[in-house]
Amino acid sequence: MINITLNGVPLEVEKGTTLLEAAQFLGFPIPTLCHMEGLHPYGACRLCIVEIGEGPRAKLVSSCTYPAEEGLKVRTSSSRVVKARRMVIELLLASCPQSKTIQDIASAHDVRQQRFRQEHEDCILCGRCVRMCEEQMVAKAIGFVGRGAGRAIGTPFGKRSEVCRQCGGCMYVCPACELRCTYSEPDKAICGGCANLAPPCLEKEQFDDLMCYMKPCVACEIPKS
Repeated sequence: MINITLNGVPLEVEKGTTLLEAAQFLGFPIPTLCHMEGLHPYGACRLCIVEIGEGPRAKLVSSCTYPAEEGLKVRTSSSRVVKARRMVIELLLASCPQSKTIQDIASAHDVRQQRFRQEHEDCILCGRCVRMCEEQMVAKAIGFVGRGAGRAIGTPFGKRSEVCRQCGGCMYVCPACELRCTYSEPDKAICGGCANLAPPCLEKEQFDDLMCYMKPCVACEIPKS
């Protein structure tokens, strides 16, 4: 067994347990996108980042792929984590602004605008479809091609796959292929229609190492006199 400290709470976990699994066990919410039950962790979207270590040597890691280590101190909602997570959400919105999943994540984290060039319905390279095809459908009909800015998802040699059964599993798990919101104009890319418009706790003064992670927020539930 391995002993870690998660948001100040001591926890004993089995060897091989990821930080995301440890946080979920204690009920600390961590947003995910590329992660999906039944598929191997991939760590592509970086939405599940947490802060580990202390002082100047503390660093951000993806919790879905990082295994628990003896004596590790983890923070799931420090100010540094929240700032980086919001940046990731803005980047996802720039690539695929009308995805309902991404819209819901943006609303939950009070991201109302994004500062990057709008791409509109571009693949976010989360790898869900590739892993679904390989691990669940045992077909390997699609995969990643290219590197860097030219990285994309396609079939071997760009030809129609002979092993594809047209099951639709890739589209079923794809955040970019799902039900869209109605806006398509760049200045209205984030509709915010599903957002809770109450002032979020993250805009208030909080502890630097641990900001509000309660759902619903206890402070927000207190009646105002």
